[in-house]
Amino acid sequence: LPLLLEATLLQLVSGFRRPFYNGFYYNHIMNDKGNGQEEVDYFNGAKLVVETSKDPVYSSNGANVTLPCRYYYEPDLEFKPKIRIKWSKLRDDYTKDQDVLVAIGKTYVSFGDFQGRAHLHQTGRHEASLVVSDVRLQDDGKYRCEVIDGLEDESDVVELRLQGIVFPYQPPLGQYKLNFHEAERVCQEQGAILATFNQLFQSWSEGLDWCNAGWLADGTVQYPIRLPRKECGGVHLAPGIRTYGPRHRHLHRFDAFCFSSGLRGEVFFLDHPTGMTLEEAKQNCQNAEAEIARVGQLYSAWKFLGLDRCDAGWLADGSVRYPIVKPRANCGPAEPGVRSFGFPSKGRFGVFCYKER
Repeated sequence: LPLLLEATLLQLVSGFRRPFYNGFYYNHIMNDKGNGQEEVDYFNGAKLVVETSKDPVYSSNGANVTLPCRYYYEPDLEFKPKIRIKWSKLRDDYTKDQDVLVAIGKTYVSFGDFQGRAHLHQTGRHEASLVVSDVRLQDDGKYRCEVIDGLEDESDVVELRLQGIVFPYQPPLGQYKLNFHEAERVCQEQGAILATFNQLFQSWSEGLDWCNAGWLADGTVQYPIRLPRKECGGVHLAPGIRTYGPRHRHLHRFDAFCFSSGLRGEVFFLDHPTGMTLEEAKQNCQNAEAEIARVGQLYSAWKFLGLDRCDAGWLADGSVRYPIVKPRANCGPAEPGVRSFGFPSKGRFGVFCYKER
Protein backbone atom coordinates (compact mmCIF):
# COMPACT_ATOMS: atom_id res chain seq x y z
CA LEU A 1 0.00 0.00 0.00
CA PRO A 2 2.73 2.59 0.80
CA LEU A 3 4.37 1.92 -2.57
CA LEU A 4 1.03 2.38 -4.31
CA LEU A 5 0.46 5.69 -2.53
CA GLU A 6 3.92 6.92 -3.45
CA ALA A 7 3.40 5.98 -7.07
CA THR A 8 0.11 7.88 -7.02
CA LEU A 9 1.85 10.96 -5.61
CA LEU A 10 4.48 10.87 -8.33
CA GLN A 11 1.79 10.63 -10.98
CA LEU A 12 -0.06 13.59 -9.50
CA VAL A 13 2.98 15.84 -9.79
CA SER A 14 4.23 14.57 -13.14
CA GLY A 15 1.09 15.85 -14.84
CA PHE A 16 -0.28 12.42 -15.84
CA ARG A 17 -3.85 12.97 -17.09
CA ARG A 18 -4.14 16.22 -15.18
CA PRO A 19 -6.74 18.77 -16.35
CA PHE A 20 -5.99 21.24 -13.53
CA TYR A 21 -3.11 23.69 -13.02
CA ASN A 22 -2.33 22.48 -9.51
CA GLY A 23 -0.64 19.23 -10.50
CA PHE A 24 -3.46 16.94 -9.39
CA TYR A 25 -6.16 15.19 -11.36
CA TYR A 26 -9.37 14.04 -9.73
CA ASN A 27 -9.77 10.28 -9.84
CA HIS A 28 -12.96 8.74 -11.17
CA ILE A 29 -14.16 6.17 -8.64
CA MET A 30 -15.52 2.83 -9.89
CA ASN A 31 -19.03 2.18 -8.66
CA ASP A 32 -19.86 -1.03 -6.81
CA LYS A 33 -22.17 -2.45 -9.49
CA GLY A 34 -19.29 -4.03 -11.36
CA ASN A 35 -20.55 -2.86 -14.76
CA GLY A 36 -17.45 -0.82 -15.68
CA GLN A 37 -19.25 2.50 -15.42
CA GLU A 38 -17.59 5.31 -13.52
CA GLU A 39 -18.95 7.91 -11.18
CA VAL A 40 -17.18 11.01 -9.86
CA ASP A 41 -16.56 12.23 -6.33
CA TYR A 42 -19.12 14.93 -5.66
CA PHE A 43 -19.08 18.00 -3.43
CA ASN A 44 -19.73 16.88 0.16
CA GLY A 45 -21.81 19.91 1.15
CA ALA A 46 -19.18 21.54 3.41
CA LYS A 47 -16.95 24.45 2.48
CA LEU A 48 -13.22 23.76 2.65
CA VAL A 49 -11.14 26.60 4.15
CA VAL A 50 -7.31 26.80 4.09
CA GLU A 51 -5.41 29.31 6.23
CA THR A 52 -1.73 30.23 6.58
CA SER A 53 0.08 33.00 8.44
CA LYS A 54 -0.79 36.49 7.22
CA ASP A 55 2.56 37.73 8.51
CA PRO A 56 5.88 36.64 7.01
CA VAL A 57 7.76 33.82 8.74
CA TYR A 58 11.38 34.77 9.45
CA SER A 59 14.36 32.43 9.48
CA SER A 60 18.07 32.41 8.62
CA ASN A 61 20.57 30.39 6.66
CA GLY A 62 21.09 26.89 8.13
CA ALA A 63 18.13 27.06 10.54
CA ASN A 64 14.93 24.98 10.61
CA VAL A 65 11.59 26.66 9.98
CA THR A 66 7.89 25.72 10.07
CA LEU A 67 5.48 27.32 7.59
CA PRO A 68 2.04 27.12 9.23
CA CYS A 69 -1.02 25.87 7.37
CA ARG A 70 -4.33 24.48 8.59
CA TYR A 71 -7.63 23.60 6.98
CA TYR A 72 -11.17 23.09 8.23
CA TYR A 73 -14.74 22.74 7.01
CA GLU A 74 -17.77 24.99 7.37
CA PRO A 75 -19.80 23.32 8.80
CA ASP A 76 -17.44 20.82 10.40
CA LEU A 77 -17.56 17.24 9.11
CA GLU A 78 -18.09 14.26 11.40
CA PHE A 79 -16.14 11.93 9.13
CA LYS A 80 -12.53 12.37 8.05
CA PRO A 81 -12.25 12.75 4.26
CA LYS A 82 -9.27 11.60 2.23
CA ILE A 83 -7.18 14.76 1.93
CA ARG A 84 -4.36 15.48 -0.47
CA ILE A 85 -1.85 18.22 0.36
CA LYS A 86 0.54 19.99 -1.95
CA TRP A 87 3.18 22.60 -1.10
CA SER A 88 4.81 24.63 -3.88
CA LYS A 89 7.10 27.66 -4.07
CA LEU A 90 6.08 30.63 -6.19
CA ARG A 91 8.71 31.94 -8.57
CA ASP A 92 9.69 35.61 -8.73
CA ASP A 93 9.21 35.70 -12.51
CA TYR A 94 5.69 34.19 -12.23
CA THR A 95 6.57 31.07 -14.22
CA LYS A 96 5.36 27.63 -13.13
CA ASP A 97 5.49 27.06 -9.38
CA GLN A 98 8.32 24.91 -8.01
CA ASP A 99 7.08 21.63 -6.50
CA VAL A 100 8.11 21.21 -2.86
CA LEU A 101 6.04 18.35 -1.43
CA VAL A 102 2.84 16.34 -2.01
CA ALA A 103 1.17 14.04 0.49
CA ILE A 104 -1.74 11.65 0.93
CA GLY A 105 -2.25 10.72 4.54
CA LYS A 106 1.12 10.07 6.16
CA THR A 107 2.85 9.24 2.88
CA TYR A 108 4.64 12.14 1.16
CA VAL A 109 7.21 12.86 -1.52
CA SER A 110 9.49 15.94 -1.60
CA PHE A 111 11.15 17.25 -4.73
CA GLY A 112 14.26 18.92 -6.12
CA ASP A 113 16.30 20.97 -3.66
CA PHE A 114 13.77 20.11 -0.94
CA GLN A 115 14.40 16.36 -1.02
CA GLY A 116 15.39 15.24 2.46
CA ARG A 117 14.72 18.72 3.87
CA ALA A 118 10.93 19.06 3.72
CA HIS A 119 8.22 17.16 5.58
CA LEU A 120 4.73 17.76 6.98
CA HIS A 121 4.07 18.77 10.56
CA GLN A 122 0.69 17.22 11.38
CA THR A 123 0.52 17.11 15.17
CA GLY A 124 -3.01 18.46 15.31
CA ARG A 125 -6.27 17.80 13.50
CA HIS A 126 -6.55 19.62 10.18
CA GLU A 127 -2.90 20.73 10.24
CA ALA A 128 -0.83 20.76 7.04
CA SER A 129 2.22 22.79 8.08
CA LEU A 130 5.50 22.44 6.19
CA VAL A 131 8.82 21.96 7.98
CA VAL A 132 11.98 22.92 6.06
CA SER A 133 15.30 22.00 7.66
CA ASP A 134 18.74 23.41 6.87
CA VAL A 135 17.25 26.54 5.31
CA ARG A 136 19.14 27.82 2.26
CA LEU A 137 19.39 31.29 0.74
CA GLN A 138 17.24 30.33 -2.24
CA ASP A 139 14.42 29.15 0.07
CA ASP A 140 13.40 32.78 0.62
CA GLY A 141 10.06 33.52 -1.03
CA LYS A 142 6.34 32.74 -1.10
CA TYR A 143 4.86 29.26 -0.66
CA ARG A 144 1.41 27.93 -1.53
CA CYS A 145 -0.31 25.43 0.77
CA GLU A 146 -2.92 23.59 -1.26
CA VAL A 147 -5.52 21.16 0.11
CA ILE A 148 -7.58 18.92 -2.18
CA ASP A 149 -10.70 17.06 -1.11
CA GLY A 150 -12.36 15.37 -4.07
CA LEU A 151 -13.45 18.20 -6.37
CA GLU A 152 -12.67 20.90 -3.83
CA ASP A 153 -9.32 22.65 -4.08
CA GLU A 154 -8.43 25.52 -1.76
CA SER A 155 -5.09 27.17 -1.05
CA ASP A 156 -3.39 30.03 0.76
CA VAL A 157 0.06 31.61 0.54
CA VAL A 158 2.67 32.22 3.25
CA GLU A 159 5.94 34.11 2.87
CA LEU A 160 9.31 32.92 4.17
CA ARG A 161 11.82 35.72 4.66
CA LEU A 162 15.46 35.15 5.46
CA GLN A 163 17.10 37.65 7.74
CA GLY A 164 19.92 38.88 5.58
CA ILE A 165 21.74 41.73 3.92
CA VAL A 166 21.92 43.01 0.35
CA PHE A 167 25.27 44.29 -0.90
CA PRO A 168 26.25 45.70 -4.31
CA TYR A 169 29.01 43.86 -6.12
CA GLN A 170 31.39 44.80 -8.92
CA PRO A 171 33.96 42.32 -10.26
CA PRO A 172 37.67 43.19 -10.58
CA LEU A 173 37.09 44.23 -14.22
CA GLY A 174 35.08 47.26 -13.09
CA GLN A 175 31.62 48.76 -13.40
CA TYR A 176 28.88 47.25 -15.58
CA LYS A 177 30.74 44.15 -16.74
CA LEU A 178 28.24 41.41 -15.82
CA ASN A 179 25.39 39.94 -17.81
CA PHE A 180 22.62 38.28 -15.80
CA HIS A 181 24.17 34.80 -15.71
CA GLU A 182 27.59 36.16 -14.76
CA ALA A 183 25.93 38.18 -11.98
CA GLU A 184 24.33 34.99 -10.66
CA ARG A 185 27.71 33.28 -10.66
CA VAL A 186 29.69 36.03 -8.92
CA CYS A 187 27.10 36.26 -6.14
CA GLN A 188 27.36 32.51 -5.59
CA GLU A 189 31.15 32.78 -5.54
CA GLN A 190 30.81 35.30 -2.72
CA GLY A 191 28.61 33.03 -0.58
CA ALA A 192 25.41 34.77 -1.68
CA ILE A 193 22.66 34.76 -4.33
CA LEU A 194 21.15 37.47 -6.50
CA ALA A 195 18.78 39.54 -4.38
CA THR A 196 15.04 39.74 -4.98
CA PHE A 197 13.20 43.04 -5.27
CA ASN A 198 11.69 42.57 -1.80
CA GLN A 199 15.16 42.04 -0.32
CA LEU A 200 16.50 45.14 -2.08
CA PHE A 201 13.51 47.17 -0.91
CA GLN A 202 14.03 46.01 2.67
CA SER A 203 17.69 47.01 2.52
CA TRP A 204 16.75 50.39 1.00
CA SER A 205 14.32 50.98 3.88
CA GLU A 206 17.21 50.24 6.27
CA GLY A 207 19.46 52.82 4.60
CA LEU A 208 21.05 51.28 1.48
CA ASP A 209 21.87 54.02 -1.05
CA TRP A 210 23.73 52.98 -4.20
CA CYS A 211 23.88 54.82 -7.51
CA ASN A 212 25.07 51.93 -9.71
CA ALA A 213 22.40 49.75 -11.35
CA GLY A 214 22.53 46.02 -10.67
CA TRP A 215 20.81 42.78 -11.63
CA LEU A 216 18.12 41.24 -9.43
CA ALA A 217 16.92 37.62 -9.35
CA ASP A 218 13.92 38.29 -11.64
CA GLY A 219 16.11 39.62 -14.46
CA THR A 220 15.32 43.29 -13.80
CA VAL A 221 17.96 45.98 -13.25
CA GLN A 222 17.41 48.43 -10.41
CA TYR A 223 19.20 50.55 -7.80
CA PRO A 224 18.23 52.06 -4.41
CA ILE A 225 18.43 55.81 -3.76
CA ARG A 226 17.93 57.42 -0.35
CA LEU A 227 19.38 60.84 -1.24
CA PRO A 228 18.24 62.03 -4.69
CA ARG A 229 21.04 63.64 -6.73
CA LYS A 230 21.69 64.65 -10.31
CA GLU A 231 23.81 61.67 -11.33
CA CYS A 232 21.34 59.16 -9.81
CA GLY A 233 18.12 59.89 -11.67
CA GLY A 234 17.83 63.60 -10.87
CA VAL A 235 17.31 65.76 -7.81
CA HIS A 236 13.58 66.15 -8.39
CA LEU A 237 12.73 62.44 -8.09
CA ALA A 238 11.62 61.12 -4.72
CA PRO A 239 13.80 58.60 -2.86
CA GLY A 240 13.08 55.01 -3.83
CA ILE A 241 14.08 52.11 -6.05
CA ARG A 242 15.01 53.26 -9.55
CA THR A 243 14.39 50.66 -12.24
CA TYR A 244 15.48 49.94 -15.79
CA GLY A 245 12.96 47.13 -15.94
CA PRO A 246 13.76 43.71 -17.46
CA ARG A 247 16.98 43.65 -19.48
CA HIS A 248 18.38 41.15 -21.97
CA ARG A 249 20.04 38.49 -19.81
CA HIS A 250 22.88 37.81 -22.24
CA LEU A 251 23.53 41.14 -23.98
CA HIS A 252 23.09 43.80 -21.31
CA ARG A 253 25.72 44.33 -18.63
CA PHE A 254 25.44 45.85 -15.16
CA ASP A 255 26.63 45.24 -11.60
CA ALA A 256 24.89 42.82 -9.20
CA PHE A 257 22.94 43.09 -5.97
CA CYS A 258 23.74 40.03 -3.88
CA PHE A 259 21.93 38.70 -0.81
CA SER A 260 23.61 36.93 2.10
CA SER A 261 22.08 35.62 5.34
CA GLY A 262 23.35 34.47 8.73
CA LEU A 263 26.57 32.49 9.06
CA ARG A 264 27.15 28.94 10.25
CA GLY A 265 30.62 29.87 11.41
CA GLU A 266 32.74 32.89 12.31
CA VAL A 267 34.81 35.47 10.48
CA PHE A 268 38.06 36.53 12.16
CA PHE A 269 41.02 38.74 11.28
CA LEU A 270 44.65 37.65 10.97
CA ASP A 271 47.50 40.10 10.77
CA HIS A 272 51.26 40.04 10.19
CA PRO A 273 53.81 42.72 11.13
CA THR A 274 54.69 43.30 7.48
CA GLY A 275 51.29 42.40 6.02
CA MET A 276 50.61 39.62 3.52
CA THR A 277 50.17 39.14 -0.19
CA LEU A 278 46.92 37.54 -1.33
CA GLU A 279 48.54 34.11 -1.67
CA GLU A 280 50.18 34.42 1.74
CA ALA A 281 46.82 35.45 3.19
CA LYS A 282 45.11 32.34 1.80
CA GLN A 283 47.85 30.14 3.23
CA ASN A 284 47.64 31.76 6.67
CA CYS A 285 43.89 31.09 6.79
CA GLN A 286 44.54 27.45 5.90
CA ASN A 287 47.17 27.27 8.64
CA ALA A 288 44.46 28.42 11.04
CA GLU A 289 42.19 25.57 9.82
CA ALA A 290 39.97 28.05 8.03
CA GLU A 291 39.54 29.54 4.56
CA ILE A 292 39.84 33.07 3.29
CA ALA A 293 36.46 34.78 3.76
CA ARG A 294 34.14 35.70 0.91
CA VAL A 295 32.55 39.12 0.52
CA GLY A 296 29.09 37.87 1.55
CA GLN A 297 30.53 36.30 4.69
CA LEU A 298 32.19 39.56 5.69
CA TYR A 299 28.94 41.51 5.18
CA SER A 300 26.99 38.93 7.21
CA ALA A 301 29.56 39.02 10.03
CA TRP A 302 29.35 42.82 10.05
CA LYS A 303 25.53 42.85 9.99
CA PHE A 304 24.67 39.99 12.34
CA LEU A 305 27.76 39.40 14.50
CA GLY A 306 28.86 43.00 14.95
CA LEU A 307 32.30 42.47 13.40
CA ASP A 308 34.14 45.79 13.72
CA ARG A 309 37.72 46.04 12.53
CA CYS A 310 39.58 49.14 11.39
CA ASP A 311 42.21 47.06 9.59
CA ALA A 312 42.05 46.29 5.88
CA GLY A 313 42.13 42.63 4.95
CA TRP A 314 42.15 40.42 1.87
CA LEU A 315 39.04 38.51 0.79
CA ALA A 316 38.66 35.52 -1.53
CA ASP A 317 37.85 37.57 -4.64
CA GLY A 318 41.10 39.55 -4.34
CA SER A 319 39.44 42.64 -2.88
CA VAL A 320 40.56 44.40 0.30
CA ARG A 321 37.86 45.53 2.73
CA TYR A 322 37.13 46.14 6.39
CA PRO A 323 33.88 46.28 8.45
CA ILE A 324 32.98 49.22 10.71
CA VAL A 325 30.08 49.07 13.17
CA LYS A 326 31.11 52.12 15.24
CA PRO A 327 32.45 54.88 12.98
CA ARG A 328 35.48 56.71 14.34
CA ALA A 329 38.40 58.83 13.24
CA ASN A 330 40.72 57.30 10.62
CA CYS A 331 38.21 54.51 9.83
CA GLY A 332 36.39 56.00 6.86
CA PRO A 333 33.02 57.78 6.53
CA ALA A 334 30.78 58.78 9.43
CA GLU A 335 28.28 55.95 8.92
CA PRO A 336 28.65 52.20 9.58
CA GLY A 337 29.47 49.96 6.64
CA VAL A 338 31.94 47.70 4.89
CA ARG A 339 34.73 49.85 3.44
CA SER A 340 36.52 48.82 0.25
CA PHE A 341 39.98 49.45 -1.19
CA GLY A 342 38.97 47.76 -4.45
CA PHE A 343 41.18 45.08 -6.01
CA PRO A 344 44.81 46.11 -5.48
CA SER A 345 47.25 44.37 -7.83
CA LYS A 346 49.94 44.56 -5.19
CA GLY A 347 50.29 45.51 -1.57
CA ARG A 348 50.39 43.79 1.80
CA PHE A 349 47.42 43.63 4.12
CA GLY A 350 45.84 41.50 6.81
CA VAL A 351 43.22 38.86 5.96
CA PHE A 352 39.70 37.95 7.00
CA CYS A 353 39.25 34.19 7.46
CA TYR A 354 36.09 32.11 7.79
CA LYS A 355 35.76 28.95 9.86
CA GLU A 356 32.74 26.67 10.13
CA ARG A 357 31.50 25.92 13.61
